[in-house]
Amino acid sequence: MTETVTDVAIDAVLVGPAAPLGTTGVRSGIAKTPRAHPAAVGLNGLDGDEQADRRYHGGPEKAVHHYAFDHYAGWRRDLPETEPSLLARPGAFGENLSSSGLTEHDICVGDLWRVGSALLQVSQARQPCWKLNHRFGAPDMARRVQTSGRTGWYYRVVEPGMIAAGDRLCLIERPHPAWPLARLLRAFYVDRLDRDALAGIADLDALSPSWRALARRRLERGVVEDWTPRLESPGG
Repeated sequence: MTETVTDVAIDAVLVGPAAPLGTTGVRSGIAKTPRAHPAAVGLNGLDGDEQADRRYHGGPEKAVHHYAFDHYAGWRRDLPETEPSLLARPGAFGENLSSSGLTEHDICVGDLWRVGSALLQVSQARQPCWKLNHRFGAPDMARRVQTSGRTGWYYRVVEPGMIAAGDRLCLIERPHPAWPLARLLRAFYVDRLDRDALAGIADLDALSPSWRALARRRLERGVVEDWTPRLESPGG
């Protein structure tokens, strides 16, 4: 990281119901639209937001999804065939919060951020799944998101409250300054069997239990898990 970012504006707060995804017939909550009024956020996420498959989406460790609008310009360059309107405004990645000036290089595991009257804690980066392939009409989109490191991240809700577009996101505490999400993503997806990094990740008390368990399994087995079921569309 370079200069520490401690304060940015939330440009959009987005929610949406689960609905059929394209022609797949699979229900998904990836399509979200901006809220014009303040939204209540509780331990399981924003009021009016829905996740179709709670095995992999939502829940206390993935209550609020934040995606940097900074990445949209890069995706427009990388995906010239994508419908322009999809990347013209926030919401393409199923995010609940959109901002500019804050990316995975600036956010650290365990960061506590105050936004509106809520207090949020960074719990993990996003693990992209195959539903992004259908969202963008690109069979490798989920893999592209993972490889790029432009994944977005999740918060757990420490103190419920109200959040609205225009609120400031302010850094309150940074317990793990050595662990920006960019470093975490590199350890999981690039230097995948770096034992020192995996040991450090397994000991990160503020990281979601599922990611800590994943680091421990790699340490114990010396094997990287198969990402195919998560990244590639079933039957595709």
